Amino acid sequence: MQPQRRRLITRLPALGALALGLRPVVSAAQNTPVALEATAPALPAEGTVVRLPELTLLDGSVFHPEQARGHTTLIYWWASTCPFCALQSPEMQKFWLAQQSRGLQMLALSVDKTPTAALTYLQKKGYTFPAAWVTPAVQQVLPKPRGLPITLVLGRQGQVLQAEKGQLFPEDVAQLARWL
Repeated sequence: MQPQRRRLITRLPALGALALGLRPVVSAAQNTPVALEATAPALPAEGTVVRLPELTLLDGSVFHPEQARGHTTLIYWWASTCPFCALQSPEMQKFWLAQQSRGLQMLALSVDKTPTAALTYLQKKGYTFPAAWVTPAVQQVLPKPRGLPITLVLGRQGQVLQAEKGQLFPEDVAQLARWL
C-alpha cells in the first residue's frame, strides 16, 4: 500500500467525525485519531427514565425540565454538518408545528462545534423547534448516544417510549404522533 493511502485510511475515523461536526481525539496508546463517538453511550432502553437538564436555548429562552412533566417530549440530537440530519430536520419541523398544540414538548440538541454554527443553520432553514447547543455540562447530564441523528420519545413521566439511531423517514416521523 502506498504511504499516502495508508495515512488517509488511518485518518478515516477522524475525518468521519469531523464530517458529523464532532471533534476527534488522539488515543495516547496508539497515537491515532479516535472519534468521540466511540465513547458515547448506546441508545437508552425503552422504559429508562431520562432526566432533562435546564437549558438555555439558542433563541435565548430557557427550557425548564418542568415543561416536560406530564407531556410527551421529543429529544432530537442533530448537527448542521450531518447529511442525514439535513433530511430529517425538515420533517421534525413539520412535526413540531403540527403537534405542539397537542402538548408535544421538543428539545433539539445540536452537537455542532459552536452554538453560532447551529443558530445560523436554524435561521437559514427557518426552523422554529426549540433547540439548544450541547455544552460539556449538558453532555454530563444528558449524554448523546452513539450516532446521528438520534431521536428519543419520552413519555409523560420521562420514560423512553421509543429510541432511534439514524435518519427517520417522513412516515417514521409522522408515526411519532402515536405517543401523544
